[in-house]
Amino acid sequence: MPRGRKGPLNPCGKDQECGDGGIGGRRRQGCRRAVRGCASDGPTGRAIGRDVSLHGAQHYARTSSCQEVEKPDSFRCQSPASGTNPSPRPCTSWHAVAVQAAVLYADDRLVAVAKPPGVSLATGKRQPATAVARLLARLPEAERLAWGLESDAMRLVHRLDVGTSGVVLLARDDDAHRDLVGAFARRQVEKTYLALVWGRPRPAHGEWAFPLGPDRRDRRRMAVRGDGRTARTAYLVLAAARHASLLRLAPRTGRTHQIRVHAAHAGHPIVGDDLYGGPRQRGVRDRALRRALTASRPLLHAARLHLPATRSTPELVLTAPLPPDFAATLAALGLAAPEL
Repeated sequence: MPRGRKGPLNPCGKDQECGDGGIGGRRRQGCRRAVRGCASDGPTGRAIGRDVSLHGAQHYARTSSCQEVEKPDSFRCQSPASGTNPSPRPCTSWHAVAVQAAVLYADDRLVAVAKPPGVSLATGKRQPATAVARLLARLPEAERLAWGLESDAMRLVHRLDVGTSGVVLLARDDDAHRDLVGAFARRQVEKTYLALVWGRPRPAHGEWAFPLGPDRRDRRRMAVRGDGRTARTAYLVLAAARHASLLRLAPRTGRTHQIRVHAAHAGHPIVGDDLYGGPRQRGVRDRALRRALTASRPLLHAARLHLPATRSTPELVLTAPLPPDFAATLAALGLAAPEL
């Protein structure tokens, strides 16, 4: 089975709006990047890809007992002509990179997908297609057909913001959906995020506990409010560069925009988060660093989910690789992508 495949991808097409009209949505004359995807093959009930890591060995993951399931490689920006990335400069626009989604795990009750940035999981009058359909549309057709992934037959378990990448869960039936939603509601799911933030938080580890509620002046935003709902986020500084730090974050609650608001309130907004932090790269004098720290979406990634065993689903540890813009920005700053 081939390790991967490469080629030009263009999900939006000429004169079409890239992404879903979310943060920074704008029209482009086609996307001209290519990314390397992981091969997808294998029978139902096994993780996808030849190089699935299970407790340090390479296996197809089985659905009995706890499993460590992770993609072998991060996505990389490539030139369609050469198939290589000749320079370490970051992909500063997530609209300019046609990043496919990838199936991380699938069985007859549950599907885990690595959501790329730019896919809206919101529903409403302005979103005619369902959130599940938009997410599945980013999967290679071969994967959708091989695993029977039809939007009408699956339900979204939880959501990520349009600019956030990472692990998203879909349930194939009502029982699995009820059990997984219940696990999230009871705070039994361990969530781990990676974020690149401005500055360096001190101390290097701790917890942000700021109550959150709707911003009274801007309906798009959440704000720290004395009468807000309890919200807690644990953080750890993994690495620091000249102007930014890479954090590992574990939200203990699940409020809207929780990590983004907490980081901004602590004085360290997420790089690329114009809604809560503003374009701070303008204050960076070094031209190369300013370019590296220019991002058109919040550099926030839902890297890992640890799911408890429920009546209908097994205990799972699921990890998603960093998308190309995040990985390239870290490389340009001289920071290594962490292992989770």
